[in-house]
Amino acid sequence: MASISRTRLASLMDRETRRFTAERPKSRALFERARASLLGGVPMNWMVRWSGPFPLFVKEAQGAHFTDVDGHRYLDLCLGDTGAMTGHSPQAVAEAVAVQVRHGVTFMLPTEDSVWVGEELQRRFGLPYWQIAMTATDANRFAIRLARGITGRRLVLVFNGCYHGTVDETFVALKDGATVPKKSSFGPPVDPALTTRAVEFNDIEALRRALEPADVACVLAEPAMTNVGIILPAPGYHEALRDITRRTSTLLIIDETHTICAGPGGYTAAHRLEPDMLTIGKPIAGGVPAAAYGVSRDLADRAAAGIRVEDSDVSGIGGTLSGNALALAAMRATLEHVLTPRFYETTIPLAERFAAGVEAVIRSAGLPWHVVRLGNRAEYQFRPTPPKNGSEAEAAMDLDLDRFLHLYCLNRGILMTPFHNMALIAPDTLPEDIDRHTRVFAEAVNELLV
Repeated sequence: MASISRTRLASLMDRETRRFTAERPKSRALFERARASLLGGVPMNWMVRWSGPFPLFVKEAQGAHFTDVDGHRYLDLCLGDTGAMTGHSPQAVAEAVAVQVRHGVTFMLPTEDSVWVGEELQRRFGLPYWQIAMTATDANRFAIRLARGITGRRLVLVFNGCYHGTVDETFVALKDGATVPKKSSFGPPVDPALTTRAVEFNDIEALRRALEPADVACVLAEPAMTNVGIILPAPGYHEALRDITRRTSTLLIIDETHTICAGPGGYTAAHRLEPDMLTIGKPIAGGVPAAAYGVSRDLADRAAAGIRVEDSDVSGIGGTLSGNALALAAMRATLEHVLTPRFYETTIPLAERFAAGVEAVIRSAGLPWHVVRLGNRAEYQFRPTPPKNGSEAEAAMDLDLDRFLHLYCLNRGILMTPFHNMALIAPDTLPEDIDRHTRVFAEAVNELLV
């Protein structure tokens, strides 16, 4: 197997950093100016995570490309970390938003679009009743609160390495079998062992042991993990998960926020899962902040019995801007005209092309890496075989190598997701765009191995 010289890596990273800085004076100037008024120089903390010494400042975007303030045009394989999976400003969404914004943005009253959206979510995901939130974080918070209220239980079970938005109960890790705060967690309100039980993904025995005491309100799970790299479920895992949760009267919440990449009804519809609740956010409104969560008929009846109308605004479920008219207009346009079967018929073959190209480069170079794909999402990881769980995925991470490969691509007009080596494919992406990434990736690998 080939290996990477760390000395060579550091030298190349220095060269790429100097190039990045020299070619982007306007972004650099805006960042320096922003540091006087924005914490960290950015409007949201994650935006410091990019591989250069300062973030790009975007001027405009359309489809699969965007242009920065220095005039550089990029192929966008990050797509707002799934928020713009539909591509930037799809025409149907842009037109719907333009119309709705002239007729009112938020009323704390429903519109006809909300009925259409509820019926469409019901059709796609199989759950009969839906509510709208602002973000997937909110949808997951509300789902957890419903689960606790309905079951009378306190604990939530999640998988090591998971991510479900900024939900306190999910910022956990496993250490010597104990549930502890993630080392990155800033200001956790309580010891997470009081609220959460964590196990490894794909470990059926660990799941059974964790749920046998019958004190867990719900399992919150992505059907395939995506935040520590793509980790696919082992054959039979979902069947076991559903069986064990039912036998222990534990509710099952499936978070499709990233796995909507698998098809129009996400991984749930593609693999006939049967969750008690389902949450989804990010791309379902074409980039406009919106999310949704659905519940079974039984849970809807039990929730309705527990929340009095006169207390509905102080129940801890919902928010003043949730379900606003603008978000619902965008959701309807996205679900009706953008996230359709044709979207996946276009983008999944391109993701297959991406994965095949990267795999060929890895194989040719003799590197102990691999590629994994889920729908129109693909990712390469620095280990010879796909990880089975979060611990295996985290052990394979190489932040220095990540940063170099991201910056190398960025200097050649390609944006990858900053948190890992993921590419998400928009419908406007062309085969030649994918092939350009393959060539750039091959050039980077060749330079590392010289």
